[in-house]
Amino acid sequence: MTQNHYHDALIIGSGAAGLAAALTLAEHMSVAILSKTAIKSGSTWLAQGGIAAVLDNEDSVESHLQDTLIAGAGLCHADIVQRIAENGKDSIQWLQDMGVEFTPAAGKKGENDLHLTREGGHSHRRVIHHKDRTGRAVSSSLSDRVLEHKGIEVYENRIAIDLLKQADSNSSKIRCNGAYALDLNNTEVELHQARVVILATGGASKVYLYSTSPDGASGDGIAMAWRAGCRVANMEFNQFHPTCLHHPKARSFLLSEALRGEGAILKLPNGDTFMEKFDERAELAPRDVVARAIDHEMKRLGCDNVYLDISHRPADFVKEHFPTIYESCMELGIDITKEAIPVVPAAHYTCGGVLVDENGQTDLNNLYAIGEVSFTGMHGANRLASNSLLECIVYARLAANHISKRVRDIPAPDYAKPWDASQVTHSDEDVVISHNWDELRRFMWDYVGIVRTDKRLQRALHRVQLLQKEIQDYYSNYRISNDLIELRNLVVVAERIILSALQRRESRGLHYSLDYPDLLPIAQDTIMVPINFAGQDMIVSRDQA
Repeated sequence: MTQNHYHDALIIGSGAAGLAAALTLAEHMSVAILSKTAIKSGSTWLAQGGIAAVLDNEDSVESHLQDTLIAGAGLCHADIVQRIAENGKDSIQWLQDMGVEFTPAAGKKGENDLHLTREGGHSHRRVIHHKDRTGRAVSSSLSDRVLEHKGIEVYENRIAIDLLKQADSNSSKIRCNGAYALDLNNTEVELHQARVVILATGGASKVYLYSTSPDGASGDGIAMAWRAGCRVANMEFNQFHPTCLHHPKARSFLLSEALRGEGAILKLPNGDTFMEKFDERAELAPRDVVARAIDHEMKRLGCDNVYLDISHRPADFVKEHFPTIYESCMELGIDITKEAIPVVPAAHYTCGGVLVDENGQTDLNNLYAIGEVSFTGMHGANRLASNSLLECIVYARLAANHISKRVRDIPAPDYAKPWDASQVTHSDEDVVISHNWDELRRFMWDYVGIVRTDKRLQRALHRVQLLQKEIQDYYSNYRISNDLIELRNLVVVAERIILSALQRRESRGLHYSLDYPDLLPIAQDTIMVPINFAGQDMIVSRDQA
């Protein structure tokens, strides 16, 4: 029997954005968090590099803005970037207030004494970090505060299935009033209703065969919002991290961009350097440039990987600044203080997402989206390194403050029907799910990867539309599971990515097409509108390039 739960605010996702929103909201209302796995896991937990924010007196918000705009290849919304960059220092202070300990400079502690590193695309050292495990430090501290808070309920091992909607008595629009979620502990479906719902589910890089987020990033929030009638934007811009460890026993282990920020050099199998041939910034070029350069050299030479070498730096420096990377590589027999690391690009970040306004509101009343699931206009055609955690914290607090001011004026949700599983049966053909999953991720990698053509995209579109019919038929007839829910969501997101890529007849940022190698003179977002568009009067502004 379906369990019904009622909350003031329901947050779907337990990464940095979801946790920060929960802690801000809980001072004013009851909050529930649905976490797909244990609360201390996910993309935030795995993040190594850091958080970009202007703390150095020689740096400036204007410089951070310009670096972001350059990396975003003309598609960043300058007003949004400005707003987020201006909130950088306050966000770092808020995290410190929550107990996050960042690496101090030269062993010192205190304000303005944090160690700042530099990553690709940044003109200054402005990346605040906790050694090479910043995400773990942020996630651990925030989740500890959440678990201590009496006003926050945490439901672990729950995956949201779909959003609930009802007529909004305060307007002529449709409102979101909750979600169905599968309890992975007992395979029962729960009903969570709330005055407001926040999507903080992360991106969709799991749609690709090689990803830095193997346990998450399955596009759940994007797919649910699309099915509920929300617009999505710029789904063609999928960031491939240039340096993922290439080893038969390594499971999607990312090698932080901070390595290159501290002097690591990319090399071919024969030891030659190559980045200087592609960009004057060499290893410190933005991620899209570095990923394409590696992809080009691997295809040119027919090699399985290139190498990242930091062995020329003092061994003690490497061990102190990159302990997680050092220890993980040593477990595989690679001593990074003495030898180069084999690397390949891997899908890493979704720059597009659910379209939101300056407060994180979507097209559907009382539905917000924050973090990687959303499209704020911050990242444009290519995310600048370490801007993602900054956006998470800034928008989580903006959305939470906006909700806090209006939540008491939002009526309690209407009664919703329990989940009906009476017409479905247990499947004896789960092999269909694994085969479809494998096919989807392989053709997305082969046809919709770092370098694209219209022919490849059309092939992918044909296959994804066939898969959609097969998966929907399976979903309609058999009991749901985590794998089926994720596959159903990924195939929706995959089609959005392919169709968006087909619409963009140029090469810009992360979208590189051999058929359209030039840049168009006017930068335009790719906004997709579902048939059941919720229809809010909402505009996200952007300075045209």
